[in-house]
Amino acid sequence: MSDKRQKRTAIIGAGMAGLLAAVNLKKAGRDFTVFEKADSIGGTWRDNRYPGLTCDVPAHAYTYSFAPYAEWSAYHATGQEIKRYFEKVADDFGITPTIHFNSEITACHFHEASNDWQLTDAHGESHVFDIVRLSSVVVRLPSTPETPRLNDFQGSYFHSAQWEDGLALEDKNIGIIGCGSSGIQIATALTSVAKQLVHFQRSPQWIMPVQQFDYTEEEKQAFRDNPQLIDDIRYDKQYWDNIYRFNKGIINPDSPEMQMIEDICRDYLEASIQDSELREKLRPDYRAACKRLVYNWHYYDCVQKPNVFVETGSIDRVMGSGIQMKDGTFHELDILVLATGFHADKFIKPTSVIGRDGLSLDTFWTPRPSAHYAVTLPRFPNMFMLNGPTGPVGNFSLIDIAERQWGYIDQLLDIIHSGEADTVEPKISAFEDYEKRRIDAAQKTIFSSGCTSWYLDKTGVPMTWPWGYQDFVDAMHQPVISEYDIKDAS
Repeated sequence: MSDKRQKRTAIIGAGMAGLLAAVNLKKAGRDFTVFEKADSIGGTWRDNRYPGLTCDVPAHAYTYSFAPYAEWSAYHATGQEIKRYFEKVADDFGITPTIHFNSEITACHFHEASNDWQLTDAHGESHVFDIVRLSSVVVRLPSTPETPRLNDFQGSYFHSAQWEDGLALEDKNIGIIGCGSSGIQIATALTSVAKQLVHFQRSPQWIMPVQQFDYTEEEKQAFRDNPQLIDDIRYDKQYWDNIYRFNKGIINPDSPEMQMIEDICRDYLEASIQDSELREKLRPDYRAACKRLVYNWHYYDCVQKPNVFVETGSIDRVMGSGIQMKDGTFHELDILVLATGFHADKFIKPTSVIGRDGLSLDTFWTPRPSAHYAVTLPRFPNMFMLNGPTGPVGNFSLIDIAERQWGYIDQLLDIIHSGEADTVEPKISAFEDYEKRRIDAAQKTIFSSGCTSWYLDKTGVPMTWPWGYQDFVDAMHQPVISEYDIKDAS
């Protein structure tokens, strides 16, 4: 017989996905606890606080469906605004009291005799739960470049996700290494204050132009009075047409949709950059969307300012007062920002996760991280992920992705909470079939068209959902129960 007592859920991480899980569990009257390693919530939007930080998804689309927000200051919100929004959601839905702050989980071990998970926190305390919702953030562990003699630099240097608060930036010589979204946003923000700004670009990025504008107080009042106006933006047809176009282009590089994306990016570069030499410096040598597209509205304007220099040469070494290039050029710097991305394949690491038969997650994720439809793991019972490995990635709202995944997960949780079963996990055969189909399809996407990016695993296979957005929506509508091992305690 199955254990019919109230099942307890551990939520690891109080970022976007952790709050989503907590709100839904609270609504359902479930017993849960949230463990957060830091002293506040927000995840990515807490850790990243660099100048110019904005979300490339329209603010009203980057909100929970159950918590519309009328107070966004602009069409694209800043990172600090998003963090405040999450804090408000946590307070409004009574989640904040359930969070154990400064409680990093260092180990999750499954006990087969009792069908439960033992969690150990950084203080050495143990906690027992029936269900675990893992943190699965790809922009969590900063990646620093292997730049020779970086420690010789005598000015301030740091990763973009470890910004030095209170640092004086005015009239400084500033170098930025990296030109993904973070590097582009930081460079854009600092051109107006830096004495000289050098943007080191090993591989320039294609930029998709987007609109940005402030909301007036009258418009915000209209949102407060009529939430339908918020939904009109959240479900705007043009916005969703763009998402579906983008997704069709990704999965079929020879499609008209992909050609349209490339035309827009190329035409934007051609029309925006007047100097031919600078234009060629900023022209990537790979196809648009092979790397994650940068969405921006004024980098090309800022990069043409007289105090900005785009450096595409190779770095020889870092010196006490700047960077020496291999061609002999020396850039004198006071501040060096490493906008060099994250270890996107780490997810829950370095937390030790041990499932059935002593299987470690590190072993299971060799050679690549993966999960069944990005949410469940064979031989790791009652463990669920939101925005886990092989999920959809791109320039769209991961809140929407997570909410659809939660609908899938919740149906599996119902089996556990109803007493029908003590453990639920995907069958190894079902997972292996999914992974084979996914890899075959992923190798045909634009991500495999000949560039290096954080989308690729160590073997060069994109770690992404390789089918259409609607295919993902359909897959999340209902789990295929025959793909799961559902076991009771007998």
